[in-house]
Amino acid sequence: MSLVPRWALVSSGCAPVFLIGGWAVAAVLEGSAYDPATQTISVLAAYGASGFWVMTGALLALGVCHVLTAWGLRAAAFAGRVALAGGGVAALVVTLFPAPSSGGSLRHGSVAVVGFTLLAVWPVLSVDRSKAAPWGLRPAPSIVVTAVMAVGAVWFLIESIGDGVPGVAERALTSVQALWPFVVVASCVRHVGPSPQDGPPP
Repeated sequence: MSLVPRWALVSSGCAPVFLIGGWAVAAVLEGSAYDPATQTISVLAAYGASGFWVMTGALLALGVCHVLTAWGLRAAAFAGRVALAGGGVAALVVTLFPAPSSGGSLRHGSVAVVGFTLLAVWPVLSVDRSKAAPWGLRPAPSIVVTAVMAVGAVWFLIESIGDGVPGVAERALTSVQALWPFVVVASCVRHVGPSPQDGPPP
């Protein structure tokens, strides 16, 4: 019996597709006025942006995907599933507070930070310490990917302070965060062994 339902492969696999496809299409609609290297994804979802509805729709779809994946990922620890679902809810909520066309927004920024944080810590909160744990839920890869996300967040902050490339840093960070749930689900689907809820074999 699979540790997770196979439909979780669809929800987790669609997350990076919606995110990356959304910013790619929205950037094309925005045209040469938008620089993906120096401008963030939030600019694409700002009021008045040509790709506003595309990027907003992509964020909504991303949020739903994360919530569904958290629901189906029953092999993960409960705290990790809550954090992943919380990251999905943050993606939904951030669409209610789009960034302004110029300047910053405390509400938008606060929700985005909460979402980034939850999606960064969910791997370590999901760890299954049993010897029969799927690869994606083992301590070592979970700690490594959370560390990578933390480094990505620091990189994004550094690039945002000066005249750097925050758009590149943000895309790298959010791509990892969107892709990791699929990696975990795939490792659970391929895993052969008893479910953590089943206990040790008789």
